[in-house]
Amino acid sequence: MTAANPSPHLFTVGHNQSGQRLDIFLPQNDPSLSRSQVKRAIEEGDVLVNNLTPKPALRLREGDIIRLILRPAQESIAVPQEIPLNIVYEDAAIIVVNKEAGMVVHPAPGNYDRTLVNALLFHCHDLSGIGGVLRPGIVHRLDKGTSGLIVAAKSDAAHRNLTAQFKNHEVEKTYRALVWGDIKGNQGEIILPVGRHPGDRKKMSTKSKRGRAALTLWKVKERYGIATLLDVEIKTGRTHQIRVHLSDRGYPVVGDAVYGNASKIRAVTDTALKAQLKALDRQALHAARLSFMHPSNNERIVFTAEVPEDMANLCNHLSRLAKTA
Repeated sequence: MTAANPSPHLFTVGHNQSGQRLDIFLPQNDPSLSRSQVKRAIEEGDVLVNNLTPKPALRLREGDIIRLILRPAQESIAVPQEIPLNIVYEDAAIIVVNKEAGMVVHPAPGNYDRTLVNALLFHCHDLSGIGGVLRPGIVHRLDKGTSGLIVAAKSDAAHRNLTAQFKNHEVEKTYRALVWGDIKGNQGEIILPVGRHPGDRKKMSTKSKRGRAALTLWKVKERYGIATLLDVEIKTGRTHQIRVHLSDRGYPVVGDAVYGNASKIRAVTDTALKAQLKALDRQALHAARLSFMHPSNNERIVFTAEVPEDMANLCNHLSRLAKTA
């Protein structure tokens, strides 16, 4: 077999191995495999159990036949690309960027170039490999459709420091979110676990059986009647946390194609507003404030970024309509 078409590894679960998790069984039965390799292979569909696609936590039974295709490790697919960046701050340890909506943070299937990583590799010539070859410098992420502040590390020491701050919930992140509906109350909190949607693996949900604890704090910034502008602070960094939490409470983020409510636009009677809403090709969510301890001197620093033009124009139009209603 060639590297492009590698031969499969076959395993049979023995009597004493029954009940083991799949992602633990494979590294134990092949010392050359790491658990991260196995997890990636399972997620990419390169592992079959009895000819069926499993989950990493599958509990095995005696006699199960496991087929593993171990593809050769790839070099970094991220290459430097000259892409304009809105740099808010930069020094020898970190770089803070005001990411535009539509830019993917790091290469992934379907988005192998024109990402923030590609731009950072061009701008920061010594960034390659910090934190891994596929996500050099990246310590957190923003969804493709979310604009705003994101920090990247420029040294291994800074990467370790920032990663620890995120893990210990020491980083403060505040977002500006435009949501459908006239939300009840002026501030509140949402405490609901977030995990993979039980019926759609591409979505997150508060109904997941394996959800992780998540806390979202919100405060009303401005009311428009049919919509509300919020300041949202997240104390945990779960995937799609803000979008999932607000949607679960009945106030989905405007423009959210995954967790939103398309019928809301159809109910809008103002022609100009409806045109703006249809032209908005992303969720109206912006990372407006980011604060953390500088990894070099341990002093807290704060960065802010105004909402971009598309969100600002939409809010201004909603404000004018609300005042004339």
